[in-house]
Amino acid sequence: MVIFLGSWAMMFASIFFAYGMVRARAPVWPPPGMPPFPVLLPAINTVVLALSSVTMQLGLRRVRGGKAPELRWWLLGTIALGLLFVALQLQLWRSVWRGGLRVDSGIDGSVLYGLTWFHALHVVCGLGVLGWLLAGALRNTYSVRHHAPVRLAAMFWHFVDVVWVLMFLTVFLL
Repeated sequence: MVIFLGSWAMMFASIFFAYGMVRARAPVWPPPGMPPFPVLLPAINTVVLALSSVTMQLGLRRVRGGKAPELRWWLLGTIALGLLFVALQLQLWRSVWRGGLRVDSGIDGSVLYGLTWFHALHVVCGLGVLGWLLAGALRNTYSVRHHAPVRLAAMFWHFVDVVWVLMFLTVFLL
């Protein structure tokens, strides 16, 4: 998992680097005539994903602490927060689209949609893994001795959350 996450970190780093180059070369950001990137919805999404990391970590702690049956509730909470993130992301895309920021409206639109779509794809994949974990938790598959899948999924989920925080800071706040 560490190698897998390392490769994804390098990939996201290259996308952030490309974004940084575009921003550094732009005399003003966003380009004239383009609406500024919204802050409120991405800020709310940052809180939502941070809470989802907390629920995921609490679920992992319950399994490690011998309370594996409680994992299902923490996974449900994490899934609910992940779904809320995706729903808010859809709202964000809809609002900026209506505001005139499109994929084909220039480099700023390409950057915003490219980074956020790619990140959302990872969230959706993570939700699939969490659903799979939930099915196992409902069958009491995990225990103190057998919790590696939960630990590995938590690593991935935390990684996706950290990437969002970096994206929020660099794309929406700076």
